[in-house]
Amino acid sequence: MDYIQIAFSFTSIQEYQKDLLIAELADIGFDTFEDTTTGFDAFMIANQFNESALNEVLMGFGDELQYTYLINEIEPQNWNEEWEKNFSPLIINEDCYVRATFHEQQPQYQYEIVIDPKMAFGTGHHQTTTMMMQYILEIEVQDKVVLDMGAGTGILGILAAKRGAKEIIAIDNDEVCYRSAIENAALNNITNLTSLCGSKEAIPAVDFDLILANINRNILLDQIASYAAVLKNKGTILFSGFYEEPDLEMIRIHCGDFGLTYVDHKKIGDWVAARFLTI
Repeated sequence: MDYIQIAFSFTSIQEYQKDLLIAELADIGFDTFEDTTTGFDAFMIANQFNESALNEVLMGFGDELQYTYLINEIEPQNWNEEWEKNFSPLIINEDCYVRATFHEQQPQYQYEIVIDPKMAFGTGHHQTTTMMMQYILEIEVQDKVVLDMGAGTGILGILAAKRGAKEIIAIDNDEVCYRSAIENAALNNITNLTSLCGSKEAIPAVDFDLILANINRNILLDQIASYAAVLKNKGTILFSGFYEEPDLEMIRIHCGDFGLTYVDHKKIGDWVAARFLTI
């Protein structure tokens, strides 16, 4: 599957303007953003790209921004090479070591996760994944039944398994991610992770103790009802993939409609991860 890269360059841009632009790009399907020396790059699956929608977003800023952008189609082979060049080992909370297959082992860490990212998102480097992993390391996971929505590489489910989760269902609507989660589970000798290809309709009729959803605001708002329907009493949901303003309050209010209570949240840069419980 090919990806579209929009490489933005700005004459000048304020941080709040950048945040607003990224938020609106996320609303039309862009799901990964990387800072560059002149601006940032935005990525999405090629067959979901709509240039008219992009132009509508940009027109909404009028003359506030002075920018240029280039549209590049990234083939899977080139994407993989880019991951290899930029994927450095990562340490989370001082006791979880994330590495690629081409890095050396570091057995001194309590949890070591091996990720072959291919084209799937989720290596721990993005702030949202980092915060979700921090939560998983901090909460009780032993013997829990876990749902990982928007699983990407499967890294969150793999960490949950290493922390003693009983069963993990990992779901992603991208076939590359579906296969990647299977392969990465095998790399980490995880045998209790099941990877499914689909969206909320693929959620099985299982009572989950813990739900992980690192996606984006609009998808989360659409799927919260589905999550609440399969979450046990006193179950936990961890959300990420959105901003503190205005996204967190929107999600908090919507969760309240389905009996989910806000507990706390983490923030790195402009990104947020939040914890909710059923009463």
